[in-house]
Amino acid sequence: MTKPINYFHLHMISDATGETLIAAGRAAAAQYAHARAIEHVYPLIRTEKQIKRVLEGIDAEPGIVLYTIVDQRLAAMIDDTCAAIGVPCVSVLEPVLTLFQSYLGAPAGRRVGAQHVLNAEYFQRIDALNFTMEHDDGQLPPDIEEADVILIGISRTSKTPTSIYLANRGIKTINVPIVIGVPIPDVLVKSERPLIVGLVASAERISQVRQHRVLGAALSFDADHYLDRANIIEELTYARQICHRHNWPMIDVSRRSIEETAAAVLALRSQGR
Repeated sequence: MTKPINYFHLHMISDATGETLIAAGRAAAAQYAHARAIEHVYPLIRTEKQIKRVLEGIDAEPGIVLYTIVDQRLAAMIDDTCAAIGVPCVSVLEPVLTLFQSYLGAPAGRRVGAQHVLNAEYFQRIDALNFTMEHDDGQLPPDIEEADVILIGISRTSKTPTSIYLANRGIKTINVPIVIGVPIPDVLVKSERPLIVGLVASAERISQVRQHRVLGAALSFDADHYLDRANIIEELTYARQICHRHNWPMIDVSRRSIEETAAAVLALRSQGR
């Protein structure tokens, strides 16, 4: 008998964008196969008035409360109110700050949104995003050595979303499609600086993803050829042969999320591949 899904309210309160909190909350919720979180996200909460409004919402729909509020006075308001209404709450950041303080021997500066300052790293990410968007789907720059990473693969191997994710980490990324009968650009083969990585997947996975694309394709689109398993296997074999020929590493994205694929690329980069 199938176990029913249990839905629960998950309140996430942040004094910044909430990205850290959302990632932590979803990572924890994903460990419970038969539970689904109804997310309530409250970003940029920095005043008592805002906190009170949020707490009213929590009282109306009780559930788990996670927060990243560096102002200890506002954090205390959340703790006290949650205790009074009987809902569990935890500061996601506080245990980490305590650990840092213990090791470094100095208290945290407790600056709101400190990770989002407009520093050199921020502008590097913006530059990488612009570069990546300009060189999507085989649009090679005049100087290919500007790129940090080049992703190659057949259609529907997550090249573009992985490229954008890497760019958001400050990695200038180009993606180049592999098509049977279309030779790999000579400039790509001769490049020295960029890490070139082939993205592959199982024929079954490629077929599933392509079916979703076909649903919104133009009437002139040759869906039968695009979805044919034999053709997909031939494309994948061709892609693997290219990577083997040039000693380019490959990553199988069949069961990987975009984040996991990007992490694998970064691991190869750190190894100097």
